[in-house]
Amino acid sequence: MSPKPPHPAEDVTQHVGYLLKRAQAALRAAMDKVLREHGLTVPQYATLELLALNPGMSNADLARATFVTRQSGNVVLRGLQDAGLITRNATADHGRALPAHLTDEGRARLAEVQAAVYAVERRMVEAVPPQRMAALLADLDRIATALEQPPAQ
Repeated sequence: MSPKPPHPAEDVTQHVGYLLKRAQAALRAAMDKVLREHGLTVPQYATLELLALNPGMSNADLARATFVTRQSGNVVLRGLQDAGLITRNATADHGRALPAHLTDEGRARLAEVQAAVYAVERRMVEAVPPQRMAALLADLDRIATALEQPPAQ
């Protein structure tokens, strides 16, 4: 006897998790396409966006915020640094964290690519009736929070 699904669904393609993953995969593919035209990856773009908002973030903080491992985050930062889009001190002021900052070229590249990325997000958002957007955002936040908590025993 199979366990009962958590909500009514004819098959797995109607489960919330499946539909969230389908939406995430579609978003990632659309972003990959527009970012490729600008010579960036999704983690690189996300890192540039975050550094524009929060200059001086560490690799560990950026990795968490861009959903990659610290090792992958370091590779992203090295690539952005080699491309002249960010700077990092050679040594840490305190601890081991090397704060990162956008260069003028990094700010210019971010400005170039934002219109293309925002157009992707606009396509996604326009699929949701405006009167439902606040509820959708709140629901997505509640879903993430629920899954970040340990399961009840």
